[in-house]
Amino acid sequence: MAAVSLRLGDLVWGKLGRYPPWPGKIVNPPKDLKKPRGKKCFFVKFFGTEDHAWIKVEQLKPYHAHKEEMIKINKGKRFQQAVDAVEEFLRRAKGKDQTSSHNSADDKNRRNSSEDRSRPNSGDEKRKLSLSEGKVKKNMGEGKKRVSSGSSERGSKSPLKRAQEQSPRKRGRPPKDEKDLTIPESSTVKGMMAGPMAAFKWQPTVSEPVKDADPHFHHFLLSQTEKPAVCYQAITKKLKICEEETGSTSIQAADSTAVNGSITPTDKKIGFLGLGLMGSGIVSNLLKMGHTVTVWNRTAEKEGARLGRTPAEVVSTCDITFACVSDPKAAKDLVLGPSGVLQGIRPGKCYVDMSTVDADTVTELAQVIVSRGGRFLEAPVSGNQQLSNDGMLVILAAGDRGLYEDCSSCFQAMGKTSFFLGEVGNAAKMMLIVNMVQGSFMATIAEGLTLAQVTGQSQQTLLDILNQGQLASIFLDQKCQNILQGNFKPDFYLKYIQKDLRLAIALGDAVNHPTPMAAAANEVYKRAKALDQSDNDMSAVYRAYIH
Repeated sequence: MAAVSLRLGDLVWGKLGRYPPWPGKIVNPPKDLKKPRGKKCFFVKFFGTEDHAWIKVEQLKPYHAHKEEMIKINKGKRFQQAVDAVEEFLRRAKGKDQTSSHNSADDKNRRNSSEDRSRPNSGDEKRKLSLSEGKVKKNMGEGKKRVSSGSSERGSKSPLKRAQEQSPRKRGRPPKDEKDLTIPESSTVKGMMAGPMAAFKWQPTVSEPVKDADPHFHHFLLSQTEKPAVCYQAITKKLKICEEETGSTSIQAADSTAVNGSITPTDKKIGFLGLGLMGSGIVSNLLKMGHTVTVWNRTAEKEGARLGRTPAEVVSTCDITFACVSDPKAAKDLVLGPSGVLQGIRPGKCYVDMSTVDADTVTELAQVIVSRGGRFLEAPVSGNQQLSNDGMLVILAAGDRGLYEDCSSCFQAMGKTSFFLGEVGNAAKMMLIVNMVQGSFMATIAEGLTLAQVTGQSQQTLLDILNQGQLASIFLDQKCQNILQGNFKPDFYLKYIQKDLRLAIALGDAVNHPTPMAAAANEVYKRAKALDQSDNDMSAVYRAYIH
């Protein structure tokens, strides 16, 4: 986009990263949000979304001049809703301007009427004058002395007393007719009147009063205006579901004792993004240990979980924000997307990504977080839903060592041990290797059980033998029991272990290292996915051998 001449209050099309141009308005940024160094940019709030950002001048175009062009190239429902919001905004702004002009005309008529009071009047004019005087007298109040004509008593009163009698309102208050009228900063009006329009209203800037703000567009200044919502009640239903399914003890938000000993919770405000199989258990244990936690979940349909306003809000109101999502795309969208983590990052804010992703993804996220003055730690976890609920995960961390230390009480709450592996990317690589071994082992277990079946051997006897040998483990016993019972309720999604195998194979390719066992296992999981087993437990890979 070419650079244009713009100013505060202008309606614009702004392009943010890889997203299409979107309608917005140039506004004053919050006081604590510093302007980026380098190229000239404006702070833009976008219509129809909760997003706002510093946008470079070359990424902005005037709204009206390019409206038709943008509408032709963007056809999405959300985009159309944003355009409709702009048009509604303009209609209301125009209505205010007309009201202001009408009031000005009324003021002029009243002044002319006042001047005519000292002149000879016809009967109709006298009646109009009498009516006008009646309105003035009513506004002045019953206790004030009435004025019978425009100038009959002016000479006998002091200037101060005359001024008091001429004013029909108390000093310091705006006249009723002028209420809520504002001077436009540019060609548009600074605020919007309340109305039924679709979930959009400009959030006032720091210099404006926070009044009647739309909850969907009310997150950036939340840390200055409200207390953040503690997630305990917001996820109680979700956590109770976990309790009923796992038999774990009831959750006490202020409890500071758990199976892994006494923990003194940090006094820092903790945020958590993502309440999947792992996230729910992690948050439950953070709360048990007395941490103050605010949550957000990206999937509105999650049973029992309340969808928070935005990731940006959680980050801006918390000291340390953890995230645990499904894959590299979800991790990037969470940080770089509209109202994402990056929008809430300010100097000193901390972000800990617990997702299992590749090293390139986590390195990219670390760079953008640190570039905004934030602190970054990767901390993927080894385990499953049961271990998450029990607070027995193994945490692999890398990045900011100081942040790793700051997370000490959190890691103690959610896991049995943690490892610090050095620079960003190391934890991602190690996690993929661990899951590559686990996924390959699971495929081998399934292969052995099916081979036993087709050769007339007892699968239960095979399991008993394995449990008495060197391969004996909780993992082996649980997964074999799943297969023998035909119970594939997810404890670790099959689609995610296949994703990890794929990323591990790519890691080997990047350094020219062969991974033939992982490659073979990956093909079996792909077969299981084709059989609609993605959302079952990884042990459902067994079905790839029997179909």
